[in-house]
Amino acid sequence: MTDVSLGMPQLPAPDYPADVRTRLEADAKEIISRYPGARSALLPLLHLVQSEEGYVTRTGVQFCAELLDLTTAEVTAVATFYTMYRRKPGGEYHVGVCTNTLCAVMGGDAIFSALQEHLGVGNGGTTQDGKVTLEHIECNAACDFAPVLMVNWEFFDNQTIESAKRLVDDLRAGSRVEPTRGAPLCGFRETSRILAGFPDERPGAVEATGGAGPASLIGLRLSRGESAAAARVVHPRAGATRPAAAPEPGAEHLSSHDAPQTTSASDPEHPAGPVTEEGE
Repeated sequence: MTDVSLGMPQLPAPDYPADVRTRLEADAKEIISRYPGARSALLPLLHLVQSEEGYVTRTGVQFCAELLDLTTAEVTAVATFYTMYRRKPGGEYHVGVCTNTLCAVMGGDAIFSALQEHLGVGNGGTTQDGKVTLEHIECNAACDFAPVLMVNWEFFDNQTIESAKRLVDDLRAGSRVEPTRGAPLCGFRETSRILAGFPDERPGAVEATGGAGPASLIGLRLSRGESAAAARVVHPRAGATRPAAAPEPGAEHLSSHDAPQTTSASDPEHPAGPVTEEGE
C-alpha cells in the first residue's frame, strides 16, 4: 500500500483482536443486511467502529473497507466529511454548543467562550480527566429552545452560562444528568452504537420521546391538512389576512412557486383588472 500524498509505502493498520473482530463482523453483517447495496451501510458501520474505541481508528477504516469492498481512501473521505465521526481520542461526553445564528444571538457564543475558559480547553479539546470534549456545533434543529447544548447528541435546552458550567461540572463529577427531553444520557461509545442502528434497551429509553416547539408543530399540522386556526396567510393584495384553509380531498397541492397566479382565475374574490393611475 502506498501513501499517494507522500509517495511512500504505508503499513497496513493492525487488525482487531480475534474476539473483537468476530463480534464486530456479526454486528456489521446485521447492519449491511438492511441495505440493497453493501456500500450504503458505510455511515452506520463508521458509528459501529467508533463505538469500539471512541473514535474512527485506522483499524476501523480498514475494517469498513474490507467488509464493504471499498478502498481505505473512500472510507476515509466519508469519515473526514461528517463531523459526528471523531478522528482522535475524545472524552466520555461530547459537549456541543450550538453557535449557529439564533443560538448565537441568544447567548450561545457567550456560553461557548465561558466553557472554554471554565474547562481550560479550546474548540475540539478534551479535559485532562478525559471526561469532556468541547466543540461548537452547527444547527441541531432546536431553535425553539435556543440557546441549546447537546451532550452526546441529547438536548439541553434554554441554557445560560451558569447552567452550562453546572452541567459540565456534574458530568466531570459523575453526577446524574438528565437531558431536557429525549432518551437518558449515556457515554459516547454507547451513543455511537445506538447511532449504528442497534436498539437502545436501557430503562426509560424506549418510552422517551423528543418534543418540537409550537412553531415547528404548526407546519406539521398544515402538512397533514389539519385545521390550523392560529396560522394566518398574508394575502398578496393590500396585506390583508385570512385563515389558512385545509386543502379539499383530492385537490392538487401547489407549491409556493406555483401561486398566486397572475390571472383572475387564481383568485375569484379579487379578479385582476387593468392597471390604472393612482386615485382612479
